Amino acid sequence: MTTSPEMHCASALCRVPAARALAFLADGVRLGDWALGCWQTRDVGNGVVQGHSLFDGQPGWVRPIADAARMTVTYHVGGSPEMLSPRIHATVEPGSAFGEGDDRCRISLHASRTPDMNDDRWLRLVRCHEVEVLLIQSQLARTATD
Repeated sequence: MTTSPEMHCASALCRVPAARALAFLADGVRLGDWALGCWQTRDVGNGVVQGHSLFDGQPGWVRPIADAARMTVTYHVGGSPEMLSPRIHATVEPGSAFGEGDDRCRISLHASRTPDMNDDRWLRLVRCHEVEVLLIQSQLARTATD
């Protein structure tokens, strides 16, 4: 985990190949199984999903965009499908990049603090990402046995 006043990164080791983790992270509907701020997503078209926050029940929209060459997913997030901005990024590193086998990978969620984000909102985002990487790790472990 890396935290600064303006950036945060939470990571977890996963026991699946990197390609499987990337596909999971890029799946907008599956996002609703682990993203506490966008729970129970549903496809609304054009690569956008809509879910709701477990904190206040408010709706949120997300367009995940994967870059397979870079092993990243950028989550364009907003309060409406027309007002999405790239706010959250996920990276996947194959196990071979850090001395493990290719049947493992490391996933990381990266956030940058926006100028309008107060301290309480930032702390909540940081804590959510710390939990969300564990949810992703657990769900990937379950899919590894399917």
